[in-house]
Amino acid sequence: MAGDKARDGWADAPAGTPYRPDGDSLEIARPDDFHVHLRQGPPLAAYAARSARHFGRALAMPNTVPPISSGRALGDYRRAVLAGMAGYACEPLFAFKLLPGMGAAAVRDCAAAGAVAGKYYPAGSTTNAADGVPSPESVAEELAAMEELGLVLSVHAEDPARPAMEREEAFLPVLDRVIGRYPRLRLVMEHVSSRAGAQAVAAWPDRVAATITAHHLSFTIDELLGERLSPSFYCKPVLKGERDRDALRAAASSGSPKFFFGSDSAPHPPEAKAAGAAGCYAAPTALALLAEAFEELGRLDALEGFVSRAGAAFYGLAPARGILRLERSAWTVPELMDGAVPLAAGRTLRWRVAE
Repeated sequence: MAGDKARDGWADAPAGTPYRPDGDSLEIARPDDFHVHLRQGPPLAAYAARSARHFGRALAMPNTVPPISSGRALGDYRRAVLAGMAGYACEPLFAFKLLPGMGAAAVRDCAAAGAVAGKYYPAGSTTNAADGVPSPESVAEELAAMEELGLVLSVHAEDPARPAMEREEAFLPVLDRVIGRYPRLRLVMEHVSSRAGAQAVAAWPDRVAATITAHHLSFTIDELLGERLSPSFYCKPVLKGERDRDALRAAASSGSPKFFFGSDSAPHPPEAKAAGAAGCYAAPTALALLAEAFEELGRLDALEGFVSRAGAAFYGLAPARGILRLERSAWTVPELMDGAVPLAAGRTLRWRVAE
């Protein structure tokens, strides 16, 4: 790689070794984001470019209006995303939205159009999920087709009928049922947010993994509801307590290939966010927050595996090409970025991505 010679022999070190010639910088293989919302329409270009600046891959979620649930819709969305990412070394990946009654033929159509995953949104669980899946049995034909084709089942694992803090744990038996009925289906429990969820993923077979966000590793319910209500921290699944955050930190820094990064970056216009729209615009700040969290654990050496290697391996991909450099350099997160309120707006972070 062209830039390796400038790294003072670091290229010969084991994968995951931090590059810290002065203790204030870190170089890792270019990271991947295996869960991002790029939205649609005019704002998409800015959101796509923001992710493309830092990530080698970005797996775009399909809960648009109308949803991405056909090969044609996926192709149209791909063209819009590619236009937004033009000039950056980022490969967009795509998921389709799993809908009851769409049929196996539609699943095959999406796969032929390039989908690597199908997204299971429980009906009513999150943004644009009113048309989601009421039960695994309602998409049995579609899940069988996904298993046959080798597609990943990406799951928003919450039961919307339960109290907010209990929704993830309440959904675990549904995942257990799916895992048992489709023995070759690979499954990702998205944005795991609880100790119970992390423990379940660790216990399930190796074909089951989970993404973890920077906000669930960095913050707790106190940021949302502590001294005052802070809508910028509102997301689904909701931030939880320190016990849950500590369990997620242990999982993310463990080196287990079952846990990898997905930002769940979900931008909203300021007025929608102030009114309580669920989702954090994490793309501009996630890597800085991750560096802080892993440093606090004394595990900066594990960051590369979490953000650059484990997810690619689970999806059967080679690590993204290129290097990303993080610097210990304090900066204050702007109140507005790309027309949206970024995660940790107004806060001073210790690390930043070297541009």
